[in-house]
This record gives sequence, structure tokens and C-alpha cells, in this order.
Amino acid sequence: MLRLEHISKIYPNNHVLKDVNWEVKPGDRIGLVGVNGAGKSTQLKIITGETQPTTGEVVRPNNFRIAYLTQEFEVNPKRTVREEFWTVFGEANQAQQDLAQLQQEMETAEPEELDRLIKKLDRLQRQFESLDGYALEAQIEKIMPEMGFSLEDGDRLVSSFSGGWQMRMSLGKILLQSPDLLLLDEPTNHIDLETIEWLETYLKGLKTPMVIVSHDREFLDRLCTQMVETERGVSTTYLGNYSAYVQQKAEAQEAQLATYERQQKELEKQQAFIERFRASATRSTQAKSREKQLNKMEWAEAPTANLKKPRFHFPPSPRSGREVVNIQDLVHSYDDKLLFLGANLFIERGDRVAFLGSNGAGKSTLLRLMMGMEKPDEGTIKLGSHNVIPSYFEQNQAEALDRHKTVIETIHDEVPDWKNQEVRTLLGQFLFSGDTVFKQVVDLSGGEKARLALAKMLLRPTNLLLLDEPTNHLDIPAKEMLEEALQEYEGTVAIASHDRYLISKVANKIVEVREGELITYQGDYHYYLGKLEEEKEKKRQEEEAAKKAAKKKKKAAGKKGKSLRS
Repeated sequence: MLRLEHISKIYPNNHVLKDVNWEVKPGDRIGLVGVNGAGKSTQLKIITGETQPTTGEVVRPNNFRIAYLTQEFEVNPKRTVREEFWTVFGEANQAQQDLAQLQQEMETAEPEELDRLIKKLDRLQRQFESLDGYALEAQIEKIMPEMGFSLEDGDRLVSSFSGGWQMRMSLGKILLQSPDLLLLDEPTNHIDLETIEWLETYLKGLKTPMVIVSHDREFLDRLCTQMVETERGVSTTYLGNYSAYVQQKAEAQEAQLATYERQQKELEKQQAFIERFRASATRSTQAKSREKQLNKMEWAEAPTANLKKPRFHFPPSPRSGREVVNIQDLVHSYDDKLLFLGANLFIERGDRVAFLGSNGAGKSTLLRLMMGMEKPDEGTIKLGSHNVIPSYFEQNQAEALDRHKTVIETIHDEVPDWKNQEVRTLLGQFLFSGDTVFKQVVDLSGGEKARLALAKMLLRPTNLLLLDEPTNHLDIPAKEMLEEALQEYEGTVAIASHDRYLISKVANKIVEVREGELITYQGDYHYYLGKLEEEKEKKRQEEEAAKKAAKKKKKAAGKKGKSLRS
């Protein structure tokens, strides 16, 4: 269907892609992975033609339709949902708008004007029909419920829907174009878990092949049939989902390392022989022969696993008392929306709590309340009385950095008593080395800002971490660094996140924010999912029992009425 052949892309200061080769076949769901800056989004732009490669070509059939769902959903908040879907069909959309306007004019037109408007109406209706307008209208009415919208929702303004629902609008719009290939760039950014799971299920049901750029490992695991990694400008294809890719890559690196080490030993042995007998009267010919053989050999490269991987360990923290957070009878509103109504929660030392819930449920507000940045309307939120030292990472922490400071100044200002080398050592753990420590924050990428914000927060010893979406903008290696550090952390963690992979690795307790309550599940993420299934099954059985009871009652009433008549 579509093939990238020997693609390279060179920018003035950056050789992003060197040799990229992969293809999309019918039914493929391909995940593109690599560190921030590896060129994943660049490859999508090359596929669409938005960016031209420096060398190489994209081979595809004529009239091949590509739809691209970008990180920023392109919707107009002032339109209704139905109007937003209509924008896909440019000429037909204009015709139906003209028809609607004309019908309004006809309602108030004078009799002498009406005849002219009727003729205009006839002309517009024929134009609308010639553009298959009624068939397009039927397509819109069909796609809306598929995206989860009722027909009544069609008349609501786009602005009245959350980011997750606006993503559904954007997806519906590109599917109305009947694409041959779907490109998705970070589709799970800024949407809640419920919407992510809906998106997974919906995309799995599509026959359209797709290419996905995402740092959401669980999303890639559940959806992808093939992975393409871009590393140091070169692509490698792996069959299977994200977990299969991780395993295959580890096995390939082990095999490559074994070959590399074996060849290095042989190289040392042969070089020692050559050096020893190069000047020998009797064995110099043999030495020269071996040297020629060495020059002709193909040598394995050192495995890319030797590339720097970020690593961090939290500084040792003082031990707190058993009680870390105690929430009792919490009532709180935000922007006139009631978030909590009599909520209760107890967090003790060593808990790693993940707060789950839909966008707007109150997870971020709860962390701010725990930090003391907001005061509850009613009820109490108290930190433990014995030695609880909190630290807070807010969702937009990276954007709150001073844009005009350098990387090294940002850290030095937090720990002025540290020596330069100590600061540089810490920054090196977050992949800031060499001259990059002198870059201004304003010049950093989103991922670099996120890493710097994490480094800044983790400087001082604390025993309670309050983390609000800490993996936003982090690439996969940086996420793994954070996971490993949190797993080793001896303090208490409260984290709000949509990153299911992170939650499953770190959390030992799940708290769902649901309808004003804090519902605690005393187990990890998989335990929580199991309990949700049990709750759904129980609800299904109760509904089934209620239906049977109603049917039985109706039948009994019918018999009673019949006996009375007789």
C-alpha cells in the first residue's frame, strides 16, 4: 500500500533521519517509537507530503487518501457538532448552508419576493443533490452515534464538550473522508482513561490500516500489530505489539553484544599476533596476510543499548509516621461544580496511591487540597502529625519554569550550596550534558522541559510525593526512569495519571474519584480492573433480575385481571 524507501531528512542543525525503510500493508496497525526528537512526527509529515525528505521516496498508489489526526484537535468551538462534521464536505457544506439560509429568508419574504426565492431554492436543491448531499447527510447521521454522540448532541456547541469528546469529533471527521490510511499523532494526549479505552476499542474495529505515534505503552500494546523503532536516524521493524518489540529488541541486543564481544576478542588476538611478528624474518608474511584478512572482515557495531539511558534515585528521605494523609467528610466545589460530597480517605506510610477518574472529576483539585494550596469548603484534610514532608509536581510544572534561565541556573537556584560539578552530575542523570546545560529553558523541547521540571522537584528529600500527570511530554525512556525511581522510593506517593503502564508498575492502591466520592480499592491496577468487571457483572445480574421480576409481576397482573373478568 505505502512504502518508505531510504528516507533521510537533514535540517540545518540536525540530521534527524538517515535511513528509514518500512511499509504499510492492508490491516496493519503500526506503532512508531523512539526517543523525543527521533523523527517520528517528521515521518508522518513526510508521508502526508507536508515535509519533503532530503533523500529517498514514499511509494504509494495514485489517488491514495491519507487522513491525519494531529495532537491538536482541529475543531471550532463556535460551531454545533453537526456543523463541525459537515465541514469535511466543503462544496456540499456550502450548498446546505445556503439552503438553510434561503429557507430562513423565505419564512419572512414578501409575496412578490417569494417567487424568486422558490426558483433559487429549486436550483440549490438540484446542486445539493448533484453533490450527493443527502447521502453525505446520512453518513454524518451514521458516524455521530458511532463516535458516541446522540442525534440531539448534534445541535450542541462544540465548546460544551470536553477535550476527549472533541477528539471523537476530529476522528469522526477524518473517517468521513474514507481514508486508505489513518495517521494518529499522540491521540491519547489530554483525554481520560474512559475515552482512551473507547478509542482502543473503536480503532480495533476499523479495517483501515493505521500508523500511530504514541508514548502510551499500554495503548500501543493493546492496538499495534507491528512496531517501527527509529534510533540514531535508522528504522528497525518488529512484528507484534509493544511488549513483543521490547522482548525482541532485548534479545537482538544480547545477540549483537555476544557477537561484538566475540569479534573484539578475536580482533585483540589477531592484532597481538600481527604486532608480534610484523618485523619477524620468518613470520612477517603470515602477519601481513592476517592484517589483510582483518581489513576485509565485516565488524559488528557496539549495541545501541550502550546509548545513555536516564536514571535517577530519589535522595534518602526521613521516615514519616504511619498516618500520612487523612481526609474526612470532604465537601468541595471548583468553578461552581461540586467535586466532592462527604468524601473520606486514609493514606498511610508506604502507600503508592493512584487517583483515577474522568477529566474534571477532581483529581488535580484533590492533590492541591492535600498540598494545602486550596482550602476545603467543608470537612478536613490533614497531613500526618509526625514528620510528613510533602513535595508537589503539578500538571503544567514544565511550563511554569523560568523561560529565561539556563538549565544549570534552574537547578542551581534550588540548591545554591551545591558545587557546579554536583549540579552537572544530577543533570547528566536527566540527559543534560555538555553545552546543553547552558541552553535557556525557552529553547528546550517539551520533553526536555518535563525532564528538567522533574529534576527540579526531586532535589530535596521528601517522604510524600504528590504527582499530577508527571509523564506528560516524557518519552518512553524517561517514563521508565521515573517508574524505576518510584518503585525504589521508600516514602509515600499519591499520583493522578492516565498512564496505565505507569500505574500498573507503581501503584499498590487505587482510589477512583466517582460522583463526589473517593472509592478505595486495596490492590494494584489489575486488581482494580478485576473489581470493576465484578461490579459490572453484578449490575448486569441485578438488571436481569429486575427485568424478570417486572415480567413476572406483569404476567401475574394479567392473570389476576383475567380471573376478575371471568
